[in-house]
Amino acid sequence: MVPERLSARTLEIYERGLELGNNPQSFSKFGDNGASTIWFLAHYDLRQEFYSLGTYTYLQSVIEIFAGSFGRVSVAAGSGFSTTTILDPTYADEALCEASETPLDCELRLNRPSIAFFSVGTNQAGSPEIFETELRIILERMMERGVVPILSSKVDNREGDHSINRIIANLTYEFDLPLWNFWLAAQPLPNHGLQPDREHLSWASPYFDDPVRMESAWPWRNLTALQVLDFFLRGTGAEP
Repeated sequence: MVPERLSARTLEIYERGLELGNNPQSFSKFGDNGASTIWFLAHYDLRQEFYSLGTYTYLQSVIEIFAGSFGRVSVAAGSGFSTTTILDPTYADEALCEASETPLDCELRLNRPSIAFFSVGTNQAGSPEIFETELRIILERMMERGVVPILSSKVDNREGDHSINRIIANLTYEFDLPLWNFWLAAQPLPNHGLQPDREHLSWASPYFDDPVRMESAWPWRNLTALQVLDFFLRGTGAEP
């Protein structure tokens, strides 16, 4: 679920990003509904009454370090987004992005993140070849800018053969990047964390001390994302 190690390649990308002026206390979100909805991490920029860490109190330091990133609205994440739209300047926010700037490049310029959560693939179940080609372009561009991409596997299997997750896993292996295996985290949950449509995640608010809520996928998505950030901080030596 959470990566087991931070590779030398990942550390090299991260340290180069710091030299380029990336913010070590900032991350960005890229992708579709799995990244863009306010259900994903936004609670942690609100008052603490909107969430409960339960026994995971060690994650409070992660929330404090990355304050401001959790609720930030990314220009490279939105409902229906795909690798294609992230690379297409026509989908860039005209009020914030420069002429001919892609959502990807615009978000990296505006936020200067050191880490990028990347959650996409559901909307490209019918075109895995295009997905792989474009994801490779995105990863290479992020790494050139010194941003560490953290790819999430998806829980649904709209394509029928899990080929999208295989592409994600293969590229993280090829580039020696962290893999956030959320598919694995959701497997023990009722209906494997999916709603009856077999596409959208089951929802509950992020109270990690509530067993009923923890039967749904969204609390686990938020919990494991925080654990990935904690893993990253410890791997880079930036933990408090």
